[in-house]
Amino acid sequence: MPRNARRLRLRGLLTLATAAACVAAVASVPAQAGDNPTYTNPRAPIDVRVHDLLKRMTLAEKIGQMDQISVVRMQGDCQWSGGDFTPACMKSVLGDNAAGSILSGGGAGPAVNTPTNWATMVNTVQKYAVENSRLHIPVLYGVDAVHGHNNVLGATIFPQEIGIGSTWDPSIARQVGASAARAVAATGIDWNFAPVADLARDQRWGRYYETYGEDPLLTGTLAASAVKGIDTADGAKHVVATVKHFAGYSEPSNGHDRVPADVSLRYLQDTLLPSYKAAVQAGAKTVMVNSGAVNGVPATASSYLLTKVLRDQWGFQGVVVSDWQDVRALQNSYHIAADYPEAIAKAVNAGLDMAMEPYDAQGWSDGLKAAVDRGLVSVKRIDQSVSRILTLKFQLGLFEHPYVDASKADARVLGADTGLARQAADESQVLLRNDGNVLPVSPSAKKIVVAGSYADDINDQVGGWTVGWQGVPDGVKLPGTTVLQGIKEAAPAGTEVVQAKTADDAVAQAKDADLTVVVVGEKAAAEGAADAPRPELTADQQALVKSLKATGKPVVTVVIAGRPLVLGDADGTQGLLMSWLPGTEGGHAVADVLFGKVNPSGRLNASWPKDIGDEPLYYQQLPGTNGGPESTYNAAYPFGAGLSYTTYAFNSVTADSATARTHSTIHLKVAVANTGDRAGDLVVPVYVSQPSSDVLAPPRKLVAFAKVHLAAGESRTVSLDVPPSALAVTPGDIDGAGKQEVARGDYVFTAGTRTTTVTVR
Repeated sequence: MPRNARRLRLRGLLTLATAAACVAAVASVPAQAGDNPTYTNPRAPIDVRVHDLLKRMTLAEKIGQMDQISVVRMQGDCQWSGGDFTPACMKSVLGDNAAGSILSGGGAGPAVNTPTNWATMVNTVQKYAVENSRLHIPVLYGVDAVHGHNNVLGATIFPQEIGIGSTWDPSIARQVGASAARAVAATGIDWNFAPVADLARDQRWGRYYETYGEDPLLTGTLAASAVKGIDTADGAKHVVATVKHFAGYSEPSNGHDRVPADVSLRYLQDTLLPSYKAAVQAGAKTVMVNSGAVNGVPATASSYLLTKVLRDQWGFQGVVVSDWQDVRALQNSYHIAADYPEAIAKAVNAGLDMAMEPYDAQGWSDGLKAAVDRGLVSVKRIDQSVSRILTLKFQLGLFEHPYVDASKADARVLGADTGLARQAADESQVLLRNDGNVLPVSPSAKKIVVAGSYADDINDQVGGWTVGWQGVPDGVKLPGTTVLQGIKEAAPAGTEVVQAKTADDAVAQAKDADLTVVVVGEKAAAEGAADAPRPELTADQQALVKSLKATGKPVVTVVIAGRPLVLGDADGTQGLLMSWLPGTEGGHAVADVLFGKVNPSGRLNASWPKDIGDEPLYYQQLPGTNGGPESTYNAAYPFGAGLSYTTYAFNSVTADSATARTHSTIHLKVAVANTGDRAGDLVVPVYVSQPSSDVLAPPRKLVAFAKVHLAAGESRTVSLDVPPSALAVTPGDIDGAGKQEVARGDYVFTAGTRTTTVTVR
């Protein structure tokens, strides 16, 4: 038979009859397993099914379950070529080595990128695993769907997490998570590597935009909502969320991705861990480990993080998976293991259940087997991990429903939930300057100039992790609406919208314009390639904005970026709108705010630096004896900043009692009012400060928030609870090794300019 004929063709969809036959194959276990084995009975309790299946598995089959391999290792040349599946490589990965999971990393998909072909690809993998494994065990299939089903061309691309964070709206985070899960499920995938629960505190870091912001409470609340949205979505299949990157990934010591972090145990416990904990305790079934090292120990080999904190303290019972090649990195990069079996042993014994070792299924199988033979890893420990993996597969219903109907994938994915994407982008817009009420654009405006290279650039508007790992690949046309297109669509009849082709053209056109909108930003990238040692607008963009300001005509700057950028000479325009990376509906969202269709409600979830050199910058900087220029918190636009087209008042904040116990939840009421002439959505944050404390406390710390809709002239009292965990800190000396507790003393709660004091006894 010719070689091409032997390959499995992606273009051939699995028919429903074939899928039904595959499902039947799951129950058709080999004779040596016995008749009607318990693990094939969907009515049996999951723990009973897991126990029954585990006892039937060989050590080699168990080892395979703990490995996750990239789909590209089964396509084409089985390296990076992609394309049609190669049977010999499928046999090696899924048959000989019994890999328990497959993933599509950024850009690893079918030869022709459509939802139907994605579903067919995943079905093909699943079918091979089910039909060619001795016990017919399906695989888990993972993907990074971090802002929609972003690997799939034509899928709706939502704002990146940094934009969702600026909405301060848990319901949006949940809905966006659910939408992504429905799209993922429609293509047969059951494992979503999202949300990111890391904090963004250093603007140099390349993954800044993948986070919900700098604050632990805000990030944890939104990540928890995303977990619930993903895990409870009503889709073609069940999908599980992944809390990542546990823990402390966002603290590289010099701002560059994956550089080891050195943090105090107090800072780790009080600041970095709470956001992960909130997401885990929202019901997450999987956790992905930080690729970096913390305090001299790679997180992948940290029993403190993976066992003591995650399992013993937090009660997590799900699956812990490494990030890309991180087990092998223990040997090759970190040099804490003499060879690969020792590296595997360090990770597994620390608490890792599954290794994302995407290239070498045989190497994993041989390495873990050697670790067992050398007494480095016990079979009992392997059984523990495999039980967790099998439990997840049973929870997902994969043994009963391993496939999806690929013929329905296009209808369920292409253009789905664009209204939600627009709403999310609308709510993420943060208006930071509006001098002279330059916005909304006057209906009488006759000419609007749109300038800047990012005005008509959909690829940079959506950012990295879109179709490809580093962003939309060259030559790929992404559906969506750019800022220029959005402005043209929204401009009223009689208003001319002119796109400036060059900087000189922009200045010339601006001289007789009513308004110039200049769109600036940064190029799409991901991970280390997105690191920015100097997170500022490029010199040419600063020069363009400076020249437009010099015309004396009104200028509004729109920033399309994954982090706050030092504006330099571009600062000081009449209008400033932070749009973040707003997704495929971003152009509409920008126009919605510019023309007043939407009253901006976004608030900064990350501090905006005045100048280069202030990194890391975050509002919870601790007090000290420092007195040098910009040595204190000195943001150009502080955490929580944001303007509206209406006005609000914070009239009072009161507590239900002037005293509380250390274990008590404090109940607050905040009286707010819309004092303007149009409806709006108000973020109601409550901060706490301590007049004195045994360990350093920040001048203010977010302990509760809500987002409420207020009609023009409406007043409302918002009830907010502050649990003990929001006030708890690690006591003690510099070693900071004790358990968190709520210190006794006075706590001042602030909402707007109003305060109330509660004494904790």
